[in-house]
Amino acid sequence: MDIRKDDTVQVNSGKNRRARAKVQRVSKGAGLIVVEGINIVKRHTRANPNVRQAGIVSMAAPFPASRVMLVCNHCDKAVRVGHKNLEDGNKVRVCKSCQEVMD
Repeated sequence: MDIRKDDTVQVNSGKNRRARAKVQRVSKGAGLIVVEGINIVKRHTRANPNVRQAGIVSMAAPFPASRVMLVCNHCDKAVRVGHKNLEDGNKVRVCKSCQEVMD
């Protein structure tokens, strides 16, 4: 998976289509991501001493990483991502549109 925490992504499908936001959490094994402000669900929580708020709480739910595309910092578009090995041996992500290094 080419998406990492704190990347800016653009949603491709669903009710939040074309929305841009920052990635909060990535689950590589399941292929799911949590993006702030996207896929908001309401969860009913019971009053406990450990829970800070009881009642109906809004939270961002995970959704498949295939529904988003990474936004390039240089060309400011949602792009596909390639990989490139630098001369010092590091493997970096590269924008397929403008060939700029994204890491």
